[in-house]
Amino acid sequence: MESVVILYEDEDVLVINKPSGLVVHADGKTTEPTLVDWLLKHYPSIEGVGEPLVIENSKHKNKIKRGNEEISETSELVHRPGIVHRLDRETSGAMVVAKTQSAFVYLKKLFQAREVHKKYHLFVYGELKDDRGTIDRPIGRSPRDFRMWSSGRGARGEMRPAVTWYRVLARKNGFSFVEAQPRTGRTHQIRVHFKAINHPVVSDSLYASKHKPTLGFTRTALHSYAIKFTGRGGKEISVTAEYPEDFKHAVALLQ
Repeated sequence: MESVVILYEDEDVLVINKPSGLVVHADGKTTEPTLVDWLLKHYPSIEGVGEPLVIENSKHKNKIKRGNEEISETSELVHRPGIVHRLDRETSGAMVVAKTQSAFVYLKKLFQAREVHKKYHLFVYGELKDDRGTIDRPIGRSPRDFRMWSSGRGARGEMRPAVTWYRVLARKNGFSFVEAQPRTGRTHQIRVHFKAINHPVVSDSLYASKHKPTLGFTRTALHSYAIKFTGRGGKEISVTAEYPEDFKHAVALLQ
């Protein structure tokens, strides 16, 4: 497992710099090392913090009760101690972890109230015309791939509101280096939104499969650059995450 760097720590929270390629928690299918494994090794007191994730393992219809929740007999509870939000496997950068249950409840409310401010840096195909913009497009399920989400007309299921602010940091040779601020927290939101405006994220094998990986990336060119929120004691916590080597290389190419 590539080293996990601690960017900030107090009695309530950790902010870590997650390396690309590290999955946050188990999915009930694979046994690869996860960020949760790292957390339990270095912070064993985090075990029991948070809420488990219910994953269906089959189409079995029978239901059982877990508290007030009804789940199938073949559902699996995936424990994800300390995890308040997550980053995709290939996304690197700043991520908040709760160290106590009271901190978890507090942070969860901050996320729900959109009071955790995140900035992502990314590279996209094509040179964006406008220096700044807002992508305001609801997101639903992709009609062609269960792994994907969509802001297109054919999206299935509930269309949930999704808004992303962005500004262009650099343009060169048919690429743009962008800072994006998601104002909502939909799955794959940044990746879906930039695909929707025909500027998919560089080397995104899921949403930019028709494009060749480039700029030296072998993974989705997306980095959680900064995160800011107010701690339980009223202190403003603002943290930035250093670029990994592939980002440093790509930034130099666009200068």
